[in-house]
Amino acid sequence: MIESENAYWRRNLFVCMAGAFSTVFAMTLMLPFLPLYVEQLGVSGHAAVVQWSGIAYSATFLSAGLVAPIWGRLGDRYGRKAMLVRASLGMAVMVSLMGFATNIWHLIFLRLLAGLAGGYSSGATILIAVQAPEKRAGWALGMVASGVMAENLAGPLAGGWLPPLIGIRATFWLAGLLIFMAFLLTLLLIRESVRPVTEAAGAKKTDWSRLPGRAAVICMLTTGLLLMLANMSIEPIITVFIRTLSSDSVSVTHTAGLVMSAAALGSVISASWLGRVADRVGHVRIIVSALVAAAILLVPQAFVMAGWQLITLRFLMGFALGGLLPCIAAVIRRSVPEENAGSVMGYSVSAQFTGQFTGPLLGGFIGAHLGMRCVFLATSLLLLAGAALNWRVMMRSSVSPGG
Repeated sequence: MIESENAYWRRNLFVCMAGAFSTVFAMTLMLPFLPLYVEQLGVSGHAAVVQWSGIAYSATFLSAGLVAPIWGRLGDRYGRKAMLVRASLGMAVMVSLMGFATNIWHLIFLRLLAGLAGGYSSGATILIAVQAPEKRAGWALGMVASGVMAENLAGPLAGGWLPPLIGIRATFWLAGLLIFMAFLLTLLLIRESVRPVTEAAGAKKTDWSRLPGRAAVICMLTTGLLLMLANMSIEPIITVFIRTLSSDSVSVTHTAGLVMSAAALGSVISASWLGRVADRVGHVRIIVSALVAAAILLVPQAFVMAGWQLITLRFLMGFALGGLLPCIAAVIRRSVPEENAGSVMGYSVSAQFTGQFTGPLLGGFIGAHLGMRCVFLATSLLLLAGAALNWRVMMRSSVSPGG
């Protein structure tokens, strides 16, 4: 890291936090009313609305996951600030255009394009991982992770209240304006000295066959995928599910926003505390315990009879899962050489995108064909499998169960 980057990394950190907050807030803003918008665009029937909502929501993460490695390589060559500027401007345009959609195919196409253009929060994470001093990298990455959790809390809350006040289409335009503000902040304030990566300069690709902590890293990639899948699997069905629990149609989006935000609130509260506990008892023990606790809490969610019960259980699940992202990052940073840290962190982000894509798609499919309550039970089984995988792989790897 050169001196100019060292001097500006703190300012870059807070700009990246603000930019990631704006972009993720704008994208999660639409979660509570997305099924209602799907209905407005001509989709009718309970099963069709649930399934198309899952497809529309997952489209962004599918395209984002496919192009993430490409943007990562371009970021190495032309600078990560350029990728953040590109992502924020592209997302601002695409989200604004969603407010002009006239049928479901327009919406899906624009969400695919938003994913192709996006990736701000993942790019910000990699930028900070590279720029922050080694002794402060854990704290800096924790700050970014906490910001993402806060965004996932605030976005659905606002998305539950804004459409009744200004309309669904105007909410999309407001979200686009918010991302455009992130574009301006990124363009004007972030400082980065671009050091192009070329083969002549000795650039090294990650050699997975020689990676000393390969088993631990692959396990962490899987855990990140499962974390996002668990958080996102019920997103397409929440509004419809709440509608089956309440006869008050006016309060459906409000309650859905609270349910979606409850898990994020629990994570925000527990993240720093669980991180300190993990430093004492071991990151792997916290990961396994969190996955088991979340799996158990998913079971009663399938049998709730009122919205407040689901809100409470989602809060407790978020509390249990709050320390996972910092623990995953800590294990990865300890398991790979410094020269491979940025590359492997990029793979971790891609794995999380995969979970964000798979979760809504799986939830929408199961909800439409097997019933909405089955979504919670299926997700519980996946988290239990993830806990077993963590324990087994870590027992056999160079990272001890308490490490």
